[in-house]
Amino acid sequence: MSRALHDIATGTLFGVALNYQGLLQQRLAEFSEAPYKQPPVKPVLFIKTPNTRNAHQGAVVYPAGVEHVQPGPALGVVIGKDASRVSAADALDYVAGYTIVNEFSLPEDSYYRPAVKAKCRDGFCSMGPQLVPATDIADPHQLTLKLFVNGAVVQENTTANFVRSIPQLIAEISEFMTLHAGDVLITGTPEGRVDVQPGDTVEVEITGLGRLTNTIVAE
Repeated sequence: MSRALHDIATGTLFGVALNYQGLLQQRLAEFSEAPYKQPPVKPVLFIKTPNTRNAHQGAVVYPAGVEHVQPGPALGVVIGKDASRVSAADALDYVAGYTIVNEFSLPEDSYYRPAVKAKCRDGFCSMGPQLVPATDIADPHQLTLKLFVNGAVVQENTTANFVRSIPQLIAEISEFMTLHAGDVLITGTPEGRVDVQPGDTVEVEITGLGRLTNTIVAE
């Protein structure tokens, strides 16, 4: 049985950059150059601040003066109990359930240093429409994500293409910080970001989780 997302997912919103194989492959050449020298060896994390929270059927404001706004379909993992130094083998025991996230952003120059101004605009993290218990999802690494703009599919991928699995992410993050019940782990957005405009209807569909719908409105 699905549960009310807003009653459970009340904690910090943690984003993971570069967690799809296709996206990582696109960036490998630049990671061989200064200042990076190599691809990231640990998860590249960022935080969506509380002002970014948005919901199913909520309006997403297209900020005045910007040239591009890009949706980011993602699987959200809601932590069910405090997790500190959890092993990958035990990590899924700490998951309450899953939801859909649309992680809106302005285009970024650096995946190593996601910009607050790009990631943290008001309403730029939509979640919903529900929390589906972990027991209802047989394998969270075999889910299809589809992004629709005005009813047309503009992006499609699968969680089978994660660079780091959900247990690996929980283990690596909880190694240095406690994940609390209600925290949400945004497991990454795939390659192929698209632009949206005021007036657009943007939807994300994930296998077994339903469809998250938002409309873009001008500031």
